[in-house]
Amino acid sequence: MRPWVRRLGRGLTVLAGIALGVALLMVFVANRQTPERQEADASATPVHFIEARNLDVRLEARGHGVARPAETWQAVANVAGRVVERHPALESGTLLPEGTLLVALDPSRYELAIAEAEAELASLAGELAQLEAEEANTGRLLALEKDALALAEQELSRIERLVASGSVSASRHDEQRRSTLSQRQAVATLENSLALMPARREVLEAQRERAAVRLAQAREDLADTRFEAPYDLRLGEVAVERHQFVASGQQLFQADSLAAAEVEAHIPIAMMRRLLGAILPDEPFGQGLDLSERLDFSAVDAELALVGAEGVGWSGELVRVASGLDPATRTVRAVVEVDHPYRDARPPDRPPLQRDMYVRTRLTAASPSPLLVIPASAVHQGEVWLVDDEQHLARREVAVAFTQGNLAVIGTGLAPGVRVVVDDLPAAIAGMALAPRRDEALEARIAGQARGEQP
Repeated sequence: MRPWVRRLGRGLTVLAGIALGVALLMVFVANRQTPERQEADASATPVHFIEARNLDVRLEARGHGVARPAETWQAVANVAGRVVERHPALESGTLLPEGTLLVALDPSRYELAIAEAEAELASLAGELAQLEAEEANTGRLLALEKDALALAEQELSRIERLVASGSVSASRHDEQRRSTLSQRQAVATLENSLALMPARREVLEAQRERAAVRLAQAREDLADTRFEAPYDLRLGEVAVERHQFVASGQQLFQADSLAAAEVEAHIPIAMMRRLLGAILPDEPFGQGLDLSERLDFSAVDAELALVGAEGVGWSGELVRVASGLDPATRTVRAVVEVDHPYRDARPPDRPPLQRDMYVRTRLTAASPSPLLVIPASAVHQGEVWLVDDEQHLARREVAVAFTQGNLAVIGTGLAPGVRVVVDDLPAAIAGMALAPRRDEALEARIAGQARGEQP
């Protein structure tokens, strides 16, 4: 075949392919469909909300502290002596009832001191009786001597008259005068004896009082040789053994009362101020008034829980606020007392409140007036998200008075009745459309938490 024929055939083939492609393109363009235009509707974001309400709130103050007995007996020997009796159960941790004899010292030297003092008192009593008899006898003798003196004076006067008339010699006058002077001396001697008797009586009475003091001291010393439990107690450290000689001032043992236990809870100042503000009277304090007399501590409920032991707790009573702040933590020291911590003890499930237990303290009191409460999670850096009347999102700045647990008490910026968004939105844009739904279960939970009925 000739070359030009082959070139012509290839050219016709190319033209035929181009013609076919143009034809297909024209078919596709003629049958194409125009895209539908749809209006994109703005979708509403579903959210949950609660209605802000004024609620009765139980104000809380929380802290921690270490338990201790309300009363501790440090048994110290007031007298010296050898230990002659020691209770067989006198060991650390033993519980003993009131009146139990724990330790007794040798009483012999103090019994001898009592006998000596009693004998001295008896001797002084005899001397006082003898003095009274002497006083009575001297009084009678003085009366007789005074009568004799009166007769001697009369005789001397008669003789002096006779001497003047020359009927009696001078020697007889001198003899009567000496007799009268002697009688006067006897009377003066008896009067001096009677005058000295009150002083002798005072000396004897002073000696009797001194002997009585020695007797009382000896009896006190004898009583101090016996150590009896003044109340139901639990023994602590014991440092005395039988036959041991105990010196005066030596500590023998320590015992804790079972009647009550105390916890000095360390509570932040802000919490304690709110709590005390709920029980403080409206009138101002006067000069020199005791704070505990003005505060109604009975309005405060106190609950203690053992740290590290779930479900172990006690009910107590706020009895006082210790003076000053704790120097290390700058916290208020509130003292809570628990009566009879051993009464319902059932170890190990419910142990008694013992010394050095670390406990968590919760004090609550009713607020004087209802407070506006919302969940603390609904406050976002000083703002609250609201649902307005047109179902759009609104942002509102608020001032939080304080937070308590999962709740926030609003001071200003919010009014009762507004709808507060409680969901955490990824993008909270003011004016965005919302699909709100009221969370009544959360409202009930918030009310329960505010009243202190739920944790």
